[in-house]
Amino acid sequence: MEEILNQIGVFGIVPVVRLDRPENAVPLGRALLAGGLPCAEITFRTEAAEESIRRITAELPEMLIGAGTVLTVEQAKRAVAAGARFIVTPGFNPPVVQYCIENNIPITPGVSNPSDIDMALGFGLKVLKFFPAEVLGGLDAVKAISAAYGMVKFIPTGGVNTANLNEYLSFPKVHAVGGSWMVKPDLIVAGNFEEITRLTREAVQTMLGFTLAHVGINTADADEALKVAKRLCALFNFPLKEGNSSNFAGTAFEVMKGPGPGTKGHIAIQTNYIHRAIAYLERNGIPVDMSTAREANGVLIAVYLKEEVAGFALHLLQKR
Repeated sequence: MEEILNQIGVFGIVPVVRLDRPENAVPLGRALLAGGLPCAEITFRTEAAEESIRRITAELPEMLIGAGTVLTVEQAKRAVAAGARFIVTPGFNPPVVQYCIENNIPITPGVSNPSDIDMALGFGLKVLKFFPAEVLGGLDAVKAISAAYGMVKFIPTGGVNTANLNEYLSFPKVHAVGGSWMVKPDLIVAGNFEEITRLTREAVQTMLGFTLAHVGINTADADEALKVAKRLCALFNFPLKEGNSSNFAGTAFEVMKGPGPGTKGHIAIQTNYIHRAIAYLERNGIPVDMSTAREANGVLIAVYLKEEVAGFALHLLQKR
């Protein structure tokens, strides 16, 4: 159970999908994969749900597929038999929760108040769906409720979109978010899977927030490093900050006091969530050199990729 829930946390966003025709299931899955999200919650609101899960899991095994809006044990059994790897309920449903726990099926039941959370804790559950999030007060409500439940993490769903997803994800007690804005039923019915891919990619890019932090320049020694840094400061009126292993010209340039990573230097890219960025890159076949990982207070803050581009090493930095 924990492995699946951890995967959901790394993905950060769970598309919540309604499918009326099983024929749309695999094209929808491919659209999500192309957009960078290999997961989906297929809601049991239609007769097509079970067959849709079966088709996606058979043809796209790299997708992590769950079943949502599960209201009965019988639906949970059908969903798992079709290939669903996790179950989501809109509210706290004790029989469904009990069945899933007894059969080692990951479940994130919906909660909306402290009483629901108390019941979930009684079953040993610590990752819960907060639904409907925006109607219940949004992030302020999550913060207020989580204050009494430090051991619980939430997956807010309902009203989450590109504009507010990072407000939720930046709060430590938010495990991931669920949403349907990138998989709107009208887009699926129209077969507009290119737009679904675009919206999914936009959501992933918004979540990860890749931006240029600085460019590192390798030099021969400390004297050359100071000379180069001073020249950059003079050219662009940047402040000079001298350090032990490098000098900074403003925040744009780091001038190394000797050969550093990369043939010519390095390019530092900052991201909102470095652990999610690493997983995203590795899913796309871009290896990360974890031997270069650097932590602060037990938290990962920097790591290099294994490849160079035009002689520059590539460096991920956690935004602060």
